[in-house]
Amino acid sequence: MPDMTAARRFSVSLRGDRVPRRAQNETMEGAADQYAVVGHPVAHSLSPFIHSLFARQTGQSMSYRLMDVTPEEFTQRVGGFFAAGGRGINITVPHKTRALQLATELTERARQAGAINTLAARRDGTLLGDNTDGVGLVQDLTHNLQVELADRRILLLGAGGAARGVIAPLLAQNPRIIVVANRTAERAQALAASFAALGDIRGTGFGQIGRGEFDLVINATSASLTGELPEVPTGVLGPDTFCYDMAYGKGDTAFVRWALGRGCRRAVPGWGMLVEQAAESFRLWRGVRPLTAPVLAALTGTATDRGPGPPR
Repeated sequence: MPDMTAARRFSVSLRGDRVPRRAQNETMEGAADQYAVVGHPVAHSLSPFIHSLFARQTGQSMSYRLMDVTPEEFTQRVGGFFAAGGRGINITVPHKTRALQLATELTERARQAGAINTLAARRDGTLLGDNTDGVGLVQDLTHNLQVELADRRILLLGAGGAARGVIAPLLAQNPRIIVVANRTAERAQALAASFAALGDIRGTGFGQIGRGEFDLVINATSASLTGELPEVPTGVLGPDTFCYDMAYGKGDTAFVRWALGRGCRRAVPGWGMLVEQAAESFRLWRGVRPLTAPVLAALTGTATDRGPGPPR
């Protein structure tokens, strides 16, 4: 298990969003800016641990806690958090699209994604909504894993929110083509059409992907969470194919095992994306981007103790 002592010291509360009276007084006195991750459920979240390491590394005075909020409570509870002086939140399932209504302004990548995972309070009282998932994925692929994306054939499995959130940043890397494949072909086609102005992209069903190996295959489905696999023809993989599962968990995911078993060059779960998207949120809030390599090393050292985590 990770050493959560630092995370407990750093966070006002890792168990919920009740802030002790002493912490409320400290906040009013400006001792520590308040941040949180909002989801339902959220007890499994590693965000407090990740942001505690970021804060220690960069010397930031901030508190980060868990908020388990039902959809019915979302607007009121999040509004109350910011009204009490909260500076920012991360948003996870099932609230990423619901949070759009709270943002005064959206970044371009949030607008393209149609969902946000970060809200930042600004000095004038407005809220900026951002989506850092796609930039987190691209940073992990290109910087941490040294995967070239320009002029490459990319297969993106899934057509839900996780896929939508990463398409625009992937297209910004100028791949030769992105093929979005989904169990329901019409959904993949509609998603691809909404990004057609940004690059060469098409949508199809799993059974209609066609022949030919891809340079990069990204699993944005939730299949790994249940130990299942997308119904993908094995011909899409070759000895030079790099495979990436946006899910992560104890040991290798089902998708990673499947890809390695079929002779791909390399297959990895999405721990790096988790850390990189968090670092981008941290930069938006605090104006400094932390080093992610030591945090990723600390996190993956605990991976055998963690259950599966979803695509963001």
